[in-house]
Amino acid sequence: MSKTYTRQEVGRHAVEGDMWIIIDNDVYDMSTFIDMHPGGAFPILEFAGKDATDAFYGMHRQEVLLKYKRYKIGTIEGEKAQITIRQPGDLSKVPYAEMSVFHGYKSPYFNESHYKFQTAARKFIEEMTAEAQAIDDAGERPSDEFVQKLGKSGLLGANIGPGPWLKGVILPSGLRGEDYDYFHEMILHAEFARWGTPGLGGGVLGGMSISLPAVLQFSKPQVRDRVCPDVLVGKKRMALAITEPYTGSDVANIKTTAKRTKDGWIVNGVKKWITAGRWADYFATAVRTEKGISMLLIERQEGVETKAIKTAYSASAGTAYITFENVFVPFENLLGVEDQGFKVVLTNFNHERLMICEGGVAAARLITEECFKWATQRKVFGKRLIDQPVIRNKLAKMISGVESVQNWLENITYQFSNMTYDEQASKLAGPIALLKYQITRVEHDVSDDACQIFGGRALTKTGMGKYIECFQRTYKFNAILGGSEEIMADLGVRQAMKKYPLDARL
Repeated sequence: MSKTYTRQEVGRHAVEGDMWIIIDNDVYDMSTFIDMHPGGAFPILEFAGKDATDAFYGMHRQEVLLKYKRYKIGTIEGEKAQITIRQPGDLSKVPYAEMSVFHGYKSPYFNESHYKFQTAARKFIEEMTAEAQAIDDAGERPSDEFVQKLGKSGLLGANIGPGPWLKGVILPSGLRGEDYDYFHEMILHAEFARWGTPGLGGGVLGGMSISLPAVLQFSKPQVRDRVCPDVLVGKKRMALAITEPYTGSDVANIKTTAKRTKDGWIVNGVKKWITAGRWADYFATAVRTEKGISMLLIERQEGVETKAIKTAYSASAGTAYITFENVFVPFENLLGVEDQGFKVVLTNFNHERLMICEGGVAAARLITEECFKWATQRKVFGKRLIDQPVIRNKLAKMISGVESVQNWLENITYQFSNMTYDEQASKLAGPIALLKYQITRVEHDVSDDACQIFGGRALTKTGMGKYIECFQRTYKFNAILGGSEEIMADLGVRQAMKKYPLDARL
C-alpha cells in the first residue's frame, strides 16, 4: 500500500541529500536523482519540498513520470489525482484527438468490430512504441524480432489491406482476416502513425505494402507460394524499385534494361530513393524490355548492390540507391505480362495513395492534439498559451483542416469498400489524387502552425516538441511519394475533364 504524506511533511524535505517534490498528488524523492537530472540541479532545487506540477509539465512529457516511477514514494494525504496518467491503449479525451466516431459521435461507416479492433490494435502497437522510437532515433535496421512480432500478429499482412492473404489469420481483437475491411485498415494506418516514426514505418511497412501486392496479384503460383508467406510474417523483406536518378513519376522513361537470354533476363541499371531497399531480400522492379516496360521480381544476389541514401527520414527507412549489374532473373519471376508492366505499376496506385492519406491525416491529428495539450499547459506572460486569441486561431485552422479531410477520407474509403476494381479505377483515381493533394496541403499548414505554437521546442528532436520536430522534418515525404502534389492536382482535374458533360454551359 502506498504511503501518504501531508504537504507540510514534504516541505520538511528540502535540503541537499533529503529532497522531495510533489507532482499532482504524488510524492517523489529526488535526493539521489538530482545529480543525474539531465537539466541540472537548479530546476529541482527551486522546487525542493514544494509542488512542482506546473513546472514539470512545462518542461517534460508525461512519459518521463513513467520512466522514473521508481522515485515515487507515496501520495498526498486526502488528495486525489487531478491529472490522468495515460496508459498504453487508452483513447485520448482531448477534443479532436481521435476520429469523431471514437469520441462518441455517430457514423454510418463503423461497427462494433471496428471499435474492438481499434482498442486492441492501439494497445498492441503502443506497447512497441518505445522500441520503435529507439530504432528510428538510432537509424538502425529494424530487427528481425521487431518485424516478426508484427508479422506474427497479422498486422504486416493487414497493412496491405483486405485480401485473400489474410485468410485464416486472426488479428488483434480476435478479428478474422476474412472480415477485415478498408475501415479496419484506416484504423490500422492511423495507429501506426501514432508511433511518430515515419522513417521506421517506411522501412518496416511502407516498402512492403507497395511492393508485395505486385507478387500477390501478378506472380506465378509457385513464385507467390515461395515468396509471400515469408514476407507476410517478417522473415523476408521487400521493396518496390521503380524510381531512377533520371525519372520519378515518369515511369515510361526508365533506363534499367532487361535483356532476354534463353533462360531469363539479364538486368542492368540503377534505382534511387527506394524505401526499404537497404533491408530488402526481394525487389519488385520496373525494367525496360524489348517492346515496353515489364515488372520483374529480383532477388538479392551477386550483382545487386544497395547503398544508403541520407534523407530527412531516419536511416531506419532503409532508403537506398540500388545497382543491378548483370543480374540474372529467371522467366518465372516475371510479374504480369512481358512489355505490359504499366498495368502492374498502376494497379496498386489508388490503394497506395489511400494508405498515404490515412497515415497523413492521422499524423496531422496527432500533431494537433500535441498543440492543444501544449497550449493548455504552457504558461507565458502570466497566462496559458491557449488564452491568447492568436493561438486559438491557429488551433481552429488545424482542427478544421484535419476534420475536413478525415470526413472526405471516410467517404472515399466507403466507395473503395463498395466498388469493384474496375469501378475504383474509373471513378476513384481522380478523387483519391485530389484527397492526397488536400491532405498534404493540410499537413503543410499544420506543421507550420505547430512550429509556431511550440517555438524553439519544435526544432528539438527530444522532449516536449519531439513529435513536432519529426513531423515538420518529414511531412513533405507525403507530398512527393506516390505522386507529387502537382501531379495529384493535375490528375484529379484531368479525370474530371473526362467526365465533363459536353453540353454544360454557364
